[in-house]
Amino acid sequence: MIYADIFNFPLTRAELYHYLIAESPVSQVEVEQALASSSFLKQELDIQPLYIVCAGRQELIDLRIQRDQASLRLWPLALDYGRALARLPFVRMVALTGALSMRNAAADDDDLDYILVTAPGRVWLARAFAIVLVRLAKRRGVIVCPNYLLAESALAQDKHDLFVAHEVTQMVPIYGHSLYDAMRTQNAWVDDYLPNADAPFYREGDPSAQASWLQKAGEFLLGGRIGDALEQWEYRRKLRRFAGEMLTPHSAAKLDDQHVKGHFKDHGHPVMEEYDERLRAYDLDALPLAGD
Repeated sequence: MIYADIFNFPLTRAELYHYLIAESPVSQVEVEQALASSSFLKQELDIQPLYIVCAGRQELIDLRIQRDQASLRLWPLALDYGRALARLPFVRMVALTGALSMRNAAADDDDLDYILVTAPGRVWLARAFAIVLVRLAKRRGVIVCPNYLLAESALAQDKHDLFVAHEVTQMVPIYGHSLYDAMRTQNAWVDDYLPNADAPFYREGDPSAQASWLQKAGEFLLGGRIGDALEQWEYRRKLRRFAGEMLTPHSAAKLDDQHVKGHFKDHGHPVMEEYDERLRAYDLDALPLAGD
């Protein structure tokens, strides 16, 4: 609950179990027993029939309901644009990320965030095609943000902390489910933080979806030397453009031949600082979970 509270996000019992931070898997029965028997948890949590929230933060339940409703209204649109991204040349996997992936969208016009996995050697061309879709969506008042692209040969995440573990586990795969499963396998360290989240909480899309005519045509035309040259040109062009922003303190950006991650302001750093501060405030090392 401490981590979720940073995002003003009460949890359902199912979410609490799924995203439980623990050293090893914990059963739903054990979670329910802890909620029922721990005097510490009873003191520090407000346990409602539908949601669980930190004590003194009951007003967040109304906010959660509002955001859940906004998320449900956005969800079909997010799936539609996710499928559109999946039809682009060199795209091999699409997953919904960000606040919406947790059903925590702030409003009906919140951003639609995605992670894309691409064919090796075509991460920058895939991004260029995605940007065309982004601009078309913007004309319709929809903010599409494919803000992290990586090649299918670079699925393992370099940074290992709770923030990244949550980002990995809360992804909603829309297209390329086998690659999603491969990403989870190559990032098995996530289980050290969130051992119950071994599968997506929400799973969408058609695992058997076929390549589109646009995808086939684009890859036929740009699969050889012309594509290689354009890939390098686009890579060098963007690298020059973003050179200054790459120097931003605590930047999480990663721009190379296998990654396009434009997170020049690292959201994870302040979140982990806040989380560590709250752990100290709760004296978590001495936390009695159950049977106290």
